[in-house]
Amino acid sequence: MTTMESLIGLVNRIQRACTVLGDYGGDDNAFSSLWEALPSVAVVGGQSSGKSSVLESIVGRDFLPRGSGIVTRRPLVLQLHKTEDGSQEYAEFLHLPKQRFTDFSVVRKEIQDETDRVTGKTKQISPVPIHLSIYSPNVVNLTLIDLPGLTKVAVDGQPESIVRDIEAMVHSYVAKPNCLILAISPANQDIATSDAIKLCREVDPTGERTFGVLTKLDLMDKGTNALDVLEGRSYRLQHPWVGIVNRSQADINKNVDMIVARRKEREYFATSPDYGHLASKMGSEYLAKLLSKNLESVIRARIPSITSTINNSIDELESELDHLGRPIAVDAGAQLYTILELCRAFDRIFKEHLDGGRPGGDRIYGVFDNQLPAALRKLPFDRHLSLQNVKRVVSEADGYQPHLIAPEQGYRRLIDSALNYFRGPAEASVDAVHFVLKELVRKSIAETQELRRFPSLQAELAGAANQALERFREGSKKTAIRLVDMESSYLTVDFFRRLPQEVDNGGNPASSTVDRYTEMHFRRIGSNVSSYVGMVSETLKSSIPKAVVHCQVREAKHSLLNHFYTQIGKKEGKQLSQLLDEDPALMERRQQCAKRLELYKAARDEVDSVSWAR
Repeated sequence: MTTMESLIGLVNRIQRACTVLGDYGGDDNAFSSLWEALPSVAVVGGQSSGKSSVLESIVGRDFLPRGSGIVTRRPLVLQLHKTEDGSQEYAEFLHLPKQRFTDFSVVRKEIQDETDRVTGKTKQISPVPIHLSIYSPNVVNLTLIDLPGLTKVAVDGQPESIVRDIEAMVHSYVAKPNCLILAISPANQDIATSDAIKLCREVDPTGERTFGVLTKLDLMDKGTNALDVLEGRSYRLQHPWVGIVNRSQADINKNVDMIVARRKEREYFATSPDYGHLASKMGSEYLAKLLSKNLESVIRARIPSITSTINNSIDELESELDHLGRPIAVDAGAQLYTILELCRAFDRIFKEHLDGGRPGGDRIYGVFDNQLPAALRKLPFDRHLSLQNVKRVVSEADGYQPHLIAPEQGYRRLIDSALNYFRGPAEASVDAVHFVLKELVRKSIAETQELRRFPSLQAELAGAANQALERFREGSKKTAIRLVDMESSYLTVDFFRRLPQEVDNGGNPASSTVDRYTEMHFRRIGSNVSSYVGMVSETLKSSIPKAVVHCQVREAKHSLLNHFYTQIGKKEGKQLSQLLDEDPALMERRQQCAKRLELYKAARDEVDSVSWAR
């Protein structure tokens, strides 16, 4: 195989692979970029300009639907693959994989049927292409895109927008800088009215990408010829015009073989008094070779950009596969190892949140620095130690015997009931930290890239982590309440020992017991209790956070998944497989990435081999 055939064959294979993966015209930017970088040849012409005959002459087979009006109603991406001499010709459709068609009349019918499947049996058009590959020793490696014929008016059964729709569709192909344009014009019409040339003038004003083809030369009026066009005097292009003599309707009706038709075409030009001097550069065979040669030249110029696109796409796909993860092993041991690795990845992120590597852990400090002190300040000690309440509690504590020196039982009751108020803030601190930890678990699971593949494991892990946090909360709440109860169970002795001295220093120790029931006396009791409660409040402000951190945060950091690990170790292979039951969308995405990566790497190797052979 020559270098030219290798280059064009390579482009054909990459284009077909792009299409197989469903990326032609799709949302995948990488594959869209690659398709844009691959040169092709678009066939453009007005209705009944002879487009179908030109294509069939290049292929050497009758395979396209024929008729009046719009026959081509969907783009036909035609890839020609040259095979060894003597090998059998066959065709393959992308929508019918692994089916070979050796009867080209069946190919024609399938094109018609596939068109109808999308557009219905109407005269509507569709931009969804049909992909057809033909393998034959009688073709050159080439990619041709047959587009609907340009028209000027809508006929019955067509929407009024049909003219604009066709023009927009054709324009979307020929406007691409890597697209060569095969502009078909009939010789028996004035070239100035050619729809194909008009469109080419808009998208390729210099004519660098346009190849002019003049059909129906044998149907011109006697005494006239198309030399002004063929020799570039009427409309000059960068490439020479090529004349084509299509089969007559009689030959088509008689099913004259295309190989015979090619021979007749060569004889026509060789014996023509008008075109004999151009015979070597006329005809469908010459056109195919001309297109192939120029396509090869364009491919050569685009190889660096193609290589760059492929390499960038390989890097992106490998990075995506790393995020999606590799396929899971089937044996239980490997699955258990995978689950433990995923748990460790989650645990690492969870600890980063707690330790400050990621945001969120600071909210726990906010509970201790803001919420707990604020809750303590809001406790209703003013109401509890009001003069009226102090009188009531002290009097009830004395019973029938008034106190002599200090109302110890009154003090104890006031302090004990006041300390009970600390239970609320203690429990609230535990619950607030529990809420933060649950939120960090949720965030950590969401941020663990490796876990995204396994929704079942995510749910199981979240459930196990939250169960552990509930156990830690219960333990933390018991400890925090115990701290409050400890303060109630044993009052600081030094506090009471100072009270008589304060009384003596404040007045006459020989005052009557009646004086001890004055308003000032009860205010002093309330003030003393308030001082003691304030001291306890400062103590709990420090001890409650320590208890919460020790019982909740520290336990969550070091043993959040310990119980889960124990349970996982007892599961059987089937249960482990259920935990690693991936999201079908992710599985499909990974398979697509793997296929694309395989394609790109193969394409890179082929491009490199062809590049070195140049």
